[in-house]
Amino acid sequence: MDRFDGAIAGLGTRSGVRLVVGMWRDSPLGPVTDVMMERPDGHRTLIAPTPTVADYISTTYTFDEVRVEPVALTVEGAGRLAVRTPSVELELTTGRRTAVGLLLTLVPRPLARTRGWCHLIDPAARLARPGVRTVGSAGSARREYYCALDEHQLTSASVRVDGHDPGPLTPVTPPVRFGFGSTPTRPTLVRVTTLIVEDTPGGAAGVP
Repeated sequence: MDRFDGAIAGLGTRSGVRLVVGMWRDSPLGPVTDVMMERPDGHRTLIAPTPTVADYISTTYTFDEVRVEPVALTVEGAGRLAVRTPSVELELTTGRRTAVGLLLTLVPRPLARTRGWCHLIDPAARLARPGVRTVGSAGSARREYYCALDEHQLTSASVRVDGHDPGPLTPVTPPVRFGFGSTPTRPTLVRVTTLIVEDTPGGAAGVP
């Protein structure tokens, strides 16, 4: 089982460019930050810091283009962070914890990080956050589990993509199409543990 601990930021822009940033402080690939981007015409791009990271992510999700570029993550103070690559520059500000985030913090972490819990809350996640799923295919006969632990709204974002400003922060609409589910429609930063396991026939949903 591969385990990724970190956070995912999802946001839209007025031009229709939507971005999903994975910030993994602990993973089988080491500390990793990656950027997934979908343009208004549906073109999906992955930006990854190394060929190894690009290969892993591109076998898990679907892209039309993969770019290998340096990706720098900087925490610039309370609630502020920046992600910079040669293609994309992001400055994000997080706000208060959402109501869903408050509920997530009440779940004991050992339980919240299990596959069984992800299976149990998947129907509720779909209702509370349209487009969001907590269990799905990771490709190559694998399953992926999103174990959400906390959620904060994004209150502002400064974005540049290939030297252009795609406009101010907006909801993530339409949903992104990289994998089996999208990020929440409201721009958010979700604290998450992601598990990727072999999809063995007859595997028990409740296995941690």
